[in-house]
Amino acid sequence: MSQKLNNKVAVITGGNSGMGLATARLFAEQGAKVAITGRNQSTIDSALAEIGHGSIGLVSDAANIDGLAGTYKTITDSFRSRIDVLVVNAGVFLGAPLIDYTEELFDKTSDINFKGAFFAVQRSLPYLNDGASIILTSTALNEKGLGMAAAYSASKAAVRSLARSFSAELLNRSIRVNVLSPGPVDTPIYARGGGSPAEVQGAKDYFASLNPSKRLGTVEEIAEGFLYLASGDSRYMIGGELVLDGGVKTL
Repeated sequence: MSQKLNNKVAVITGGNSGMGLATARLFAEQGAKVAITGRNQSTIDSALAEIGHGSIGLVSDAANIDGLAGTYKTITDSFRSRIDVLVVNAGVFLGAPLIDYTEELFDKTSDINFKGAFFAVQRSLPYLNDGASIILTSTALNEKGLGMAAAYSASKAAVRSLARSFSAELLNRSIRVNVLSPGPVDTPIYARGGGSPAEVQGAKDYFASLNPSKRLGTVEEIAEGFLYLASGDSRYMIGGELVLDGGVKTL
């Protein structure tokens, strides 16, 4: 198998589960030196056992801006190399009806999805190689309306906008910033609300039914998209958006 990321240092925030974990596994298989971050040491340890290939993991909260520089320094010191690929994947979905949406829910959504993404890139700049690839995770909902998801969708639309502005500012270093926008994907996020197995399956079936493809995407399919944006295959893509949504945006 060709190794599109041979000896590249790749950092994946939120790489301890779901799409981030699948991406970390694929990057490692493609020759990358992989570092993941997450908020829980036990899930990081489990993820590293899956990823293998000398990968490393650090506890890092996307909303804790002050800790970002230290995280990047530890990674570059460990690999004795600057970062070639940064996947800003950490995020949350906190859905609720508009009338019930609290300031606390709004702030948490914004702090992690928007502010967290902004500063994850800003604080990485001293640790990035020129010519690096930065990939921000948005959502197919960044141009759609969905009840109980206003704050989430708006935060991810802001992320889509960041890629354009960041790209314009970083062209002098040949750093590309692009966005991957998934549709509904089968990830552990469905079970995090504490619902029963039947309720979790019901939620998956509901979102699959709204999708023209009539199924959820797989984390492996999304990982392939991240690999495209991380590698030289997408070298002419700057400030762009790769949509992997099963047709959601066609509705």
